[in-house]
Amino acid sequence: LSFFSGFGPFRQYLVNSSWEAVKELSKRGLGENVNLRIMQLPVVYQKAKEQICKIWTTLQPLLTVHVGLASSATALIILEQCGKNKGYQERDACGFHPEGACCMLDGPEKIQSTINMKTLWKNISVEGIDIILSRDAGRYICDYTYYTSLYYGNGRAAFIHVPPLSESVTAEFLGKALQTIILAMLEQCGEQRE
Repeated sequence: LSFFSGFGPFRQYLVNSSWEAVKELSKRGLGENVNLRIMQLPVVYQKAKEQICKIWTTLQPLLTVHVGLASSATALIILEQCGKNKGYQERDACGFHPEGACCMLDGPEKIQSTINMKTLWKNISVEGIDIILSRDAGRYICDYTYYTSLYYGNGRAAFIHVPPLSESVTAEFLGKALQTIILAMLEQCGEQRE
């Protein structure tokens, strides 16, 4: 089982490209062997954290991939390597930020994904869009969600930032791009297990 999440609306983004891309991926599927489940997460620290904890404790997926919207990116897909524990000062859609501005009071400073994003990035190309590598998911709900998922999932999580929807970047386009990237991730998971 593989689990995917996108985020709901926030600020001026009434349609969040991350959720549109995840729904599109779900339509396309990842082949017969992969059972995929999807969920929309709210742009609220505490609620997102509760949902992620539930995913890992009840479903125990092989891999959880979170997709978020990077409003600064015009035509970029960003592969995030790690999640950070501290520095969450920015308020969420409900006007809150986490206690102590951190994810897990006793957690490590940062947690790396077991997926090697650099290898992935070197071996993958999606026509019509650039893919880059990042070690900083931005200290907002995206980073917070990623860290939480890496924490509960022992590193078996990944985070992909997608750009806002536009004429050239449609939901279909992003769904197809995600499919390519995630199949490569699953291949890497399989190699790690052997």
